[in-house]
Amino acid sequence: MEFTVDADFKQASRALKKRGKDLRSSVKKALLITGLKGIEIIEDRTSKGRSYKGSFFKKYNAKYKAYRLSRGRSSKPNLEFTGKMLGSMAVISNSRQAEIYFTRGTEAKKAAMNEKKRPFFGFSRNEKKQLGKVFERYLK
Repeated sequence: MEFTVDADFKQASRALKKRGKDLRSSVKKALLITGLKGIEIIEDRTSKGRSYKGSFFKKYNAKYKAYRLSRGRSSKPNLEFTGKMLGSMAVISNSRQAEIYFTRGTEAKKAAMNEKKRPFFGFSRNEKKQLGKVFERYLK
C-alpha cells in the first residue's frame, strides 16, 4: 500500500536550502519512520476491532466464532488469530515514498481476503494527519 501524507512543505523547503544533498537521505529516513508508524497505527486499530473507515469490523459468523473460542482466542473480530498476517507487514522507502507491504505471499492473500469484509489496510483522514506530523518531525 502506498500512502500520501499531508506535510508542511514550507518547512521541507527550508530544510532543503539548509541541508542540500543531505536531505535525500533525511527524507528516506523520515519516510521509513513514518511507514513504521503507519504499521503501528494499523496494528493498534485492528487489535481494537476497528476499520480505518471508523466503524467496527463486521462480526464473525457463529461457526468461526465458536472455533476461535475453542482455540482460546477472542470472539471479537480483530484479525489476530496467529499474529502472522499483521506481523508480516514491513516498510520499504526511498527518497520519494514509503510502501507498507506483506513480506509473505500467504499473508498477503489472507490480508486481501480480510480487506474485502473488514477493511483494515488504510488510513483515516486523522491518521494521515498524524503520519504527516511524524514525517515533519523526523525530517528535521
